[in-house]
Amino acid sequence: MRAVHAGRGSQPGRRGAAYSRKGRKAGVSMDEPTETQVGGHLAGSAGRTPVCSAALPAEYETARRATMFRFAWERLKDHPLSRLGPGLITGVADDDPSGIATYSQAGAQFGLNMLWTMPLAFPFMAAIQSMCGRIGRVTGRGLAANIKATFPPLVLKGVVLLLLIANTLNIGADVAVIGEVGELLIGLDRHAMAVIFVVATLLLQIFVPYHRYVFFLKWLALSLLAYVAVLFTVHVPWGEVALRTVWPRLQLSSDTAAVVVGVFGTTISPYLFFWQASEEVEDMLAQGSAPLVQDPAGAPKELRRIQWDTWSGMFYSDIAAYFIILATAVTLHVAGITNIETAAQAASALRPLAGDFAFILFAIGIVGVGLIGVPVLAGSAAYALAEAMGWNEGLEKRTQDARGFYGVIAVSVIAGLFISYSPISPMKALFWSAVINGVVAVPLMVVIILLASRPSVMGPHTSGWPVIILGWIATLVMGLAAILMLVPG
Repeated sequence: MRAVHAGRGSQPGRRGAAYSRKGRKAGVSMDEPTETQVGGHLAGSAGRTPVCSAALPAEYETARRATMFRFAWERLKDHPLSRLGPGLITGVADDDPSGIATYSQAGAQFGLNMLWTMPLAFPFMAAIQSMCGRIGRVTGRGLAANIKATFPPLVLKGVVLLLLIANTLNIGADVAVIGEVGELLIGLDRHAMAVIFVVATLLLQIFVPYHRYVFFLKWLALSLLAYVAVLFTVHVPWGEVALRTVWPRLQLSSDTAAVVVGVFGTTISPYLFFWQASEEVEDMLAQGSAPLVQDPAGAPKELRRIQWDTWSGMFYSDIAAYFIILATAVTLHVAGITNIETAAQAASALRPLAGDFAFILFAIGIVGVGLIGVPVLAGSAAYALAEAMGWNEGLEKRTQDARGFYGVIAVSVIAGLFISYSPISPMKALFWSAVINGVVAVPLMVVIILLASRPSVMGPHTSGWPVIILGWIATLVMGLAAILMLVPG
C-alpha cells in the first residue's frame, strides 16, 4: 500500500514539473499569482492555473498598489519628522505676539539690515532647546525637577521666582495685543476680546487632556505661514535681501544694540526651556514609555526623533521670524514708518501700504501664535513651580489630581489679563519681561549645559560635543546681550 500511495503521490509532481516546463516555454512566470490567489475561487484544476501578467484582473492591481501605499506609509510613520511635537510647538510659541512686535520693530527701524540676526540665532536656539528636550526624555523629569535634584535650593528658587514674574508680564503684553488685533479684525471691544481669549485658553488647558490639546496646538502652528503669504502681496527685492542677510549695513549705536538684544532675548527665552523638557515627559507618559536611563534600547530612535523635532521646529520658528522682519522692512521701513510699539500696530500699518489682504494675514498670524504662546507661557510657569514644590503636574492629569499645577496656570493668565486692563503699558510690561528673561537666561543656560553633559544625570546619553560647544557660544552671546541691555546708554 505504501508503494501504491507513493506512486500516486508522485504523479502530480511529474505533471507539475511537466506543466512547469510548458509554462516556461509559454513565457508564464510560475511566481505570479493564480486565479485562486487573486479571485479567491477554487474550481478544480482551474484554481491551480497560473495567470499571465498581461491578463491580471483589476483586483490584483488594486491590491498591489494598496500594499505599496501601506509600505510607504509605514516608512513615513517611522520617520522622526512624523512625530513632530514638543520642538515644533516650542518653536511656534517663540514667535508669540510680543516676539512679533520685536521683529516688526527690527524690520521697520533698520529695514533689511536686521535679517542677519535670524540665521545667527538659529543654531544657538536649536542647540539649547535640543538639550532641554534631551534632559526631559532621558531623565523622565522636567527641567525644574532636575535642577532641584542636582543644584542647591537657592538656584531653583531664584530661577522659578523670576520665571513666574517674567511670564506673567509677558502674558499681559500678549493678551493686550490679541485684544487689539481682535478689535481690528471684527470690531469687538479689545477688553472684551481679551476676556474671551483668556477664558478660551483656560478652558482648553484645564479641561482638555494633553493628547488632544497638543493636536490642536500642532494645527495652530500653521498660522506662522501667514507671514510667508504676506510677502506674496508686496514687492520684495530678493537680490538685495540675500546680500543684506550676509552683509548688513549697520552703524554701531545704542539703538542698534537695543534691537539686537531684543531679537536675541525674544528668540532664546527661559520659558521655552522649561516647556520643552516637560512636554517630552508628557509625551513619554502618554505613550506608556520609560525614561531612557531605564530603557537604553529605545534611546537611539527617541534621541534621533528629538533632534529632528527640535531642529526642524526651531528652523520653522526662525524662518517665520525672518519673514516678519522682511515683511515690515519692505513695507513699513520703505514708507518711513520706523517706530512700532505693538504687533497690532504693525498689522494696522500694513493695511494702507500692502492692502487689506496683507493686513488680515498678519493679524491672523498674531492671533494664531497667541493661542500657542500664552498657554506655553502659563504652562511653563506651572511646570516649574509644581516641580519645585513637589506637586502633581501635567496637562494629561485631571484638574482634581493636579490642583496646584492648574492653579498656577489660572492665576498667571488671569494676572496677565489684569495687567492688560491696568494703566501699565504693554510695551513696558514687555520691556521688563525681556530684562528679567535676559537676567535669568544666562545662568539657566549654564545649568542646562551642565545637566546635559553630566553622566550622573544623563547616564550614557549626554549631549554631543558639537551641541555643547554651540550651547556655550549661545551663553556667551546672551551674556553680552544682557550686559548691553543693562548698561545705561
